[in-house]
Amino acid sequence: MPADRLHLVRHGEVFNPDHILYGRLDGYHLSELGHKMADAAAESMTDRPISALYASPLLRAQESAQPWATRFGLPITTEERIIEPTNKFEGSRGVNARMMLNPKYWGWIYNPSLPSWGEPFAQIATRVVAAMDDAWEASDGGEVVMVSHQSPIWMATRRINGLRLPHDPRRRRCNLSSITSFERRDGSWVEVAYQDPAQDLLAASVDLGAV
Repeated sequence: MPADRLHLVRHGEVFNPDHILYGRLDGYHLSELGHKMADAAAESMTDRPISALYASPLLRAQESAQPWATRFGLPITTEERIIEPTNKFEGSRGVNARMMLNPKYWGWIYNPSLPSWGEPFAQIATRVVAAMDDAWEASDGGEVVMVSHQSPIWMATRRINGLRLPHDPRRRRCNLSSITSFERRDGSWVEVAYQDPAQDLLAASVDLGAV
């Protein structure tokens, strides 16, 4: 019996005092505020029949999944397909005007709609939706939680909602510890809810997002 609903959950705030675009770099864990955000996300779903829990292999996602594991008594299954995308700006302070003037970076930024600086949007969407499909079918009823990152969640959401994948990363609707929920209807994914359970903590947070 497949799942009843699937939730894509973004990780909480990361401890990143140097404001580095961390991407897939090792060692970036949740801040104290980030742990509170992750707790708030899990607590907001206490009355839901959560039956399976997946997380990206990156530390911030694994730590954000821990409150769900504790609250619902579930193991965390690591799912490689919901990992942060690759990014050539990883380790820097992100894209800025100075970089745009440096010929070294022109080959990275020539096509923002792909994007040329990292994993193609279409590839991100395809792998995340495939992971959702498999998690849905593997479930024995109940609801599935998948803890991931801003870009993978937003790409899957846009694909499911029939929107063009190229977009302005500054306008993503995917806050820290947000929950985007889906159901399968007539063989297709349908977005059914979006919530910000850590809303009260967002103003104090730093969210570099991604490019």
